[in-house]
Amino acid sequence: MQPFTVDDLYLHQKISEIHCTEAPTLAACTVRSVDRESNTYISRIWGYALDGSAAAQQLTHGPGNDQSPRWSPQGDQLAFISDRGGTSQVYLLPRHGGEARQLGQFSGAVSSLRWAADGKTLIVAAAVQVDPDWRGQRANGREPAQRNESAPEVAWRLPYKSDGMGYMLAREIHLFSLEVATGKTRQITDGPFDVMAFGVSFSGDIAYVRTREGRFAHRTDLWRCSMDGSGQRRLTTSLAMVLEPVWSPDGKSIAFSGSEKEGDAQENLWLVDPTGRLRRLGDESLCLADPLTLYWHPDGQSLLFAEAHRGCHRIVKLRLDARKPEVLVDGDVQFGAFCPAGARYAYTAEHPSQPSELYACDPDGDNQVKVSDLNPWWRDRTPIQAEARQFTVPDGNGGQETIEGWLLRAEGRSGPYPLLNDVHGGPAAYALLDFDTNVFWQVLCSRGWAVLALNAVGSASYGREFCDRLQGRWGTLDLPQHLAAIEQLRRDGICDDRVTISGKSYGGYLSGWAIGHTNLFRAAVVMAPVGNIETHYGTSDGGYYADPLYMGTPEQFDRELARKLSPMFSIEKARTPTLFVQGKEDERCPKCQSEELFVSLLCAGDTPTELILYPGEGHTFLGEGKPSVRADAAQRIVDWLQKHVGQPVPPSDLNVIEDEQAPLTSVSA
Repeated sequence: MQPFTVDDLYLHQKISEIHCTEAPTLAACTVRSVDRESNTYISRIWGYALDGSAAAQQLTHGPGNDQSPRWSPQGDQLAFISDRGGTSQVYLLPRHGGEARQLGQFSGAVSSLRWAADGKTLIVAAAVQVDPDWRGQRANGREPAQRNESAPEVAWRLPYKSDGMGYMLAREIHLFSLEVATGKTRQITDGPFDVMAFGVSFSGDIAYVRTREGRFAHRTDLWRCSMDGSGQRRLTTSLAMVLEPVWSPDGKSIAFSGSEKEGDAQENLWLVDPTGRLRRLGDESLCLADPLTLYWHPDGQSLLFAEAHRGCHRIVKLRLDARKPEVLVDGDVQFGAFCPAGARYAYTAEHPSQPSELYACDPDGDNQVKVSDLNPWWRDRTPIQAEARQFTVPDGNGGQETIEGWLLRAEGRSGPYPLLNDVHGGPAAYALLDFDTNVFWQVLCSRGWAVLALNAVGSASYGREFCDRLQGRWGTLDLPQHLAAIEQLRRDGICDDRVTISGKSYGGYLSGWAIGHTNLFRAAVVMAPVGNIETHYGTSDGGYYADPLYMGTPEQFDRELARKLSPMFSIEKARTPTLFVQGKEDERCPKCQSEELFVSLLCAGDTPTELILYPGEGHTFLGEGKPSVRADAAQRIVDWLQKHVGQPVPPSDLNVIEDEQAPLTSVSA
């Protein structure tokens, strides 16, 4: 067996999208791979027979990237989006092969598409150029000014930027109809807003999600209209976020995921019934893993989706009148994509001990089979054992509770190991198990390490109370749980005092907070953190509405509490060798968040510290950045941890910030 290396990320292929047609059941999948020579990604569409009746078939061959496959209602044509002509446009491919042809021409990039029920029309979301100096006014015959890299970026509403996109106010996203026979297009929506998602009913009506107009455009609402754009009507007003509407088979109801509070990452399931009434489906703890996995069951009385449950995913069926879903497919995995296909279900599974692949099963979860074999190289690598473990930790209210986490090790080896405590982002998320984001996990395990990925208080998928309890108590409430879990692993002989910490986004926050409040960790890697909550509020693309919720003061941002809970104001006490890693164009946790921490730690003494900035990269650099960036970052993480793990951290006079309900004490290595 060969050990995992950082270069394995160049070999890994992953299915990111699935769309199925019946008779016979065929899944069209977007498969992403790496082109190492050009330092880019390639996406192609492959066809997989879910019943095993035929071998996998590559349906598109580029050039460019092909994605978003959608079978026509009759199953005889496949529409998809490709940038082979320079900008993302719509293409059409016959089911039984042939050359793909471009359908229509849009002035801006196409972002998504859906078929109308008759198979004669596609509904398409595409970008439309506007002039930011118009401040949302309609063109009225005017042409937008030509923009170049030095054009001014006028901000007249929030948000005006988004991570991965940058400046947003020079374009809008609107719906168009596209005739299959002629390629003729017609704009359906218009106004100073963006269409974020949409669905088309069997009767031809469109349900779509659009941002609000005015000074604050981060909230989204559900609207509906006819195919010709007439009858525009707003269906929701009380929700802060609406995602991915799905029409019922009879075209009378619309299901979707969404949240009531601004910044709340825990999406519940909602229904607009034929009378226009909005109601929540299931109980408040129900949490969708991905809004794109939501489908109606053919009975029209139930919904199918991937549910996030205790850090894992499961495919469930929820009746409209039920509080709890029926579990169909369960296991210690997470699903990257899911699509029902009549008599079979198709999904991808993510787990640290196996690569991402396509699977199929019966609707009751039986007869599960692996359909794809995209990553045969994995079988030659060191087998990784990923064990779900429970830990008894303080609950922050004077008692104790049980939390869960993943412990990764190479099979057949015994401890004690050096340990990496890798903290997930969010914080209202959970430890992600995909290989692309966490290449360094497998590399470290192959080198004799253990990795702990804990779902501490604040994590989603464990119920509303468990997640919301962290609001206003960042660091003070969850760090003691991480320390208690590590101490339990030490007592069990899993690790010794060679303990390190890393994390990105909120994980970067807690890593930066931890090294200013305990000298337990021999090394730290702080990635794209929230380092100063007060400045994050005004510099992040979503800080102005998310940070008040996270501080537990949703009606008004509490600057005093933000300063109290910021790593920035304790970092100078740290003695842990710390590597800061950051995408230079990050708009979610901007580079100033790492820079403030790095400069303060560097000037405070002789603690080893470095800052790595990746030009052109945003917040998702670790899993979605250029392949060379991902490889470089993963290698630097491994090298930094291995270099410093054997060196005890010198004692320090830690400035311990205490929460009245959860006093935090330092731990000596």
